[in-house]
Amino acid sequence: MREEIIWKVGGQQGEGIESTGEIFSVGMNRLGYHLYGYRHFSSRIKGGHTNNKVRVSTEKVNAVSEELDILVAFDQESIDVNYHELSEGGVIIADAKFKPENPADSKADLHAVPFTEIAKEHGTALMKNMVAIGATCAVLRMEVEVFTSIIQEIFGRKGEDMVEKNMQAMQAGFHYMKDSLGNEEESLSLAAADGEKRMYMIGNDAIALGALAAGVRMMPAYPITPASDIMEYLIKKLPDVGGTVIQTEDEIAACSMAIGSNYAGVRSLTASAGPGLSLMMEAIGLAGMTETPLVVVDTQRGGPSTGLPTKQEQSDLMQMIYGTHGDIPKVVMAPSTADEAFYDAAESFNIADEYQCPVILLSDLQLSLSKQTVEPFDLTQVDIRRGKVLDEVKEREDKNAYFKRYQVTEDGISPRVLPGTKNGIHHVTGLEHNEEGRPTEATQNRKDQMEKRMRKLDRLVERFPNPVAVNAPHEESDLLLVGFNATRGAIEEAMAELEKEGIKANHAHIRLIHPFPTEQLKPYVDAAKQVLVVENNATGQLANIIKMNVGQIDKIHSHLKFDGDPFYPEEIYQGSKELLEHESIHI
Repeated sequence: MREEIIWKVGGQQGEGIESTGEIFSVGMNRLGYHLYGYRHFSSRIKGGHTNNKVRVSTEKVNAVSEELDILVAFDQESIDVNYHELSEGGVIIADAKFKPENPADSKADLHAVPFTEIAKEHGTALMKNMVAIGATCAVLRMEVEVFTSIIQEIFGRKGEDMVEKNMQAMQAGFHYMKDSLGNEEESLSLAAADGEKRMYMIGNDAIALGALAAGVRMMPAYPITPASDIMEYLIKKLPDVGGTVIQTEDEIAACSMAIGSNYAGVRSLTASAGPGLSLMMEAIGLAGMTETPLVVVDTQRGGPSTGLPTKQEQSDLMQMIYGTHGDIPKVVMAPSTADEAFYDAAESFNIADEYQCPVILLSDLQLSLSKQTVEPFDLTQVDIRRGKVLDEVKEREDKNAYFKRYQVTEDGISPRVLPGTKNGIHHVTGLEHNEEGRPTEATQNRKDQMEKRMRKLDRLVERFPNPVAVNAPHEESDLLLVGFNATRGAIEEAMAELEKEGIKANHAHIRLIHPFPTEQLKPYVDAAKQVLVVENNATGQLANIIKMNVGQIDKIHSHLKFDGDPFYPEEIYQGSKELLEHESIHI
């Protein structure tokens, strides 16, 4: 019995590939398996090759794998593009309609199953994905009844007749594939799962749910891949708690409206990707200068310009830290799993309120859109902290004086009032200003206000929950692997393989990008013979940030990937071996 199988469905975009993967994944999740799914899709509504790859395991998985056990193909292109991933003993289940051909160097067995023909016999060709699910069940030696409740949920509103037809199509696919397999060895039979109930969600949904838990009641946003799911989730959920989503004319308006909402006291966020964040930069600077709380989600994707809108990349770090003109306090957080995405999203609003500054929650396409198993969230870990918001202000002796909204304080954080607070009138401007908010260019005031703003983050790193997630079994290591965002799972799996070979490997995953957790990371860098920074960009942005803050330049190397695909554990393992053996590596 197998502890893990890797399944993929491929075809043309718009012919049900996503729904086929969704039905299969949800069924396996309900049995209690752990899953990690990743979709390759094109920047178009219909047409072009797309596939959905799902790892199914009895243990927790947090990465895409380069290997493959079962390929469900709806066209020849799906075989040609993906067959090389299939391992010895793998299976290709293909629609007989397109007369599938198995490449000469394929390691897998090809089974032509008449998906379309069987589907038509039971009502419509649209049910071919059900036939494919049934054929998959036969390969895995599973009963199709696993999917009964899912089919009922999807098609129940169309009547019991439609539910029955889909179940019959699935059964027919199962029996056809079972006969095709004959007495072949049950090499792809899965060990039983634990039956526990877990959530199955993309990172964007976890971020949106974390925002809801934090008390967000407004989201102004402009749609953009891969951030749009956050907006779409909150469109459905915010009205239930008295909130709303506003689709703005552009990202500039979205960010400005979020600033206005937060100024008024209503927790608000906006979300975008690299191109949209570029447009938001001036507004983010306004939030920094006016010391208004602001949370912006950046779901990184392939750039520059329109770039690769539907592909993985991690190339926005420098923009997130240095993109605004002038110096402002800013926080950049980087969760690495859907679980962290939920809790970090909730915490980002507390940090924005307490430090009265912009907070960027940095994700990437893999984290945002990969669907993964998540344990039920613990809402007792989510609290709401509003910082120095005053409910009342004492009346001033000078009736003409304004409230000192930008008072120079020891910790750099000034008292804040919401509009309408008695005696709280003050001026707000993007110009440099005095303690009451009145514009001024006086040199000493400029120095005082700038130093006040910049020192407010002096103690953030030590207060931040787990700024560097460390898996360090060794005091001194042969190799320290470093990453951020969605590379975490692949690094952990590569590290495990290195450990099997007697290589002392440690792993540090950066969860707070700015201000940088220098003191937390430095001991592990100092104790390592070599440091390999794993990131999806062409210039080694995280590696450069580490060099700037930690030093040890000679021992820090980069393992880079920027072809649009996520890192596989096998690639990180191979890159680590090459570095340790002093062979060439992409630096």
